[in-house]
Amino acid sequence: MSTNTASPLPPLEPPAPRGTNRGTTGPSPRPGIAMLPGYSRSAGKASVRWIASSNELPVPPSRAVQDAVAAAAADANRYPSLAGDNLVAAVAGRLGLEPGQVVAGAGSLALLQLLLTTYTGSGDEVIYAWRSYEAYPILVGVTGAAAVEVPLTSATRHDLNSMAAAITTATRAVIVCSPNNPTGTTIDHEELMDFLNRVPAQVLVILDEAYREFSLTEHDSTHLLKKYANLAVLRTFSKAYGLAGLRAGYLAASQDIAANLRRAAPPFPLSRVAEAAAIAAWNEPDATAQTISRIVDERRYLSAQLRSRGIEVPESGGNFVWIPAGDRALELEAACLAQSVSVRAFDREGVRITLGEHGATTAVLAAVDSMGAAVHTTSGTLCTLT
Repeated sequence: MSTNTASPLPPLEPPAPRGTNRGTTGPSPRPGIAMLPGYSRSAGKASVRWIASSNELPVPPSRAVQDAVAAAAADANRYPSLAGDNLVAAVAGRLGLEPGQVVAGAGSLALLQLLLTTYTGSGDEVIYAWRSYEAYPILVGVTGAAAVEVPLTSATRHDLNSMAAAITTATRAVIVCSPNNPTGTTIDHEELMDFLNRVPAQVLVILDEAYREFSLTEHDSTHLLKKYANLAVLRTFSKAYGLAGLRAGYLAASQDIAANLRRAAPPFPLSRVAEAAAIAAWNEPDATAQTISRIVDERRYLSAQLRSRGIEVPESGGNFVWIPAGDRALELEAACLAQSVSVRAFDREGVRITLGEHGATTAVLAAVDSMGAAVHTTSGTLCTLT
């Protein structure tokens, strides 16, 4: 006769009174989530005259875009299109793509997250340049994949040779940011093609072109989709189209990649308002070109003024200029705030200045002149600010 020696089950706890918490801790996130870096905030943005810290346009949307927003908002009781269908059709038509190659989303950042969560996960590696867009390590970390950061060259450009050499059997994706945020440096068409030829076909190449319009390039990288089935191109309406507050963007890729993303994506990626605004802005290429020209002129002016002071700023293809201030980045940020302009400082690296109002540019130059000290140049030497 056997004897059961197992301990009896503990008695059930009585239900907790309403409004009380049974324990002191709640659910825990997946391993690694708590260690993710936070997205930085620019100092003093709410108390300055000029905002040069967020890569926004300094002007509101056109009257046509505002009218489209108002009309869409009047029907806010109705769901938007299932997949941003009208915007997809408009984008595909102009770019000469099939609608099945275009995916719409709430900005290129949301589409990047969709790409990474669809194609990468635990045990995989994702390669990107560093310093680059600060959301990359956050989004890669969320997927559970391992980030492989390849340092920029001394000229703050992508080191594509080293990035290609870093690819292993565990690599599932490579992110290329051109123009690079925050340094503004670009990758030319021949460099990109050479890199794509070196990446294995099973590795996804994500080309982040959030600032493409400001680079004034003659080549449209979406034409490469015919040759490279592992390429996905990200673009946004937040920058050149001035819709940062509405969150709209698109992705162009092979039909297979796009179909997989649509399977993984929740429905209704764009609000009615965001889709209507994006279509209206898309249909104003002349107005967009005029805005871009104004920003590029301001970029040339600020870059020339900084160089005349002995500061070697890299050639920028974005709506911003990078000052390689090194250990004095936070000091330069504080000097700018004292001139009532917010900028984005990256501690011990540099300061990114968004182009827009000429008054902001003048304020930044006054801040630079007020320091009377030295900053790091792209060659790694030192130069005086005054």
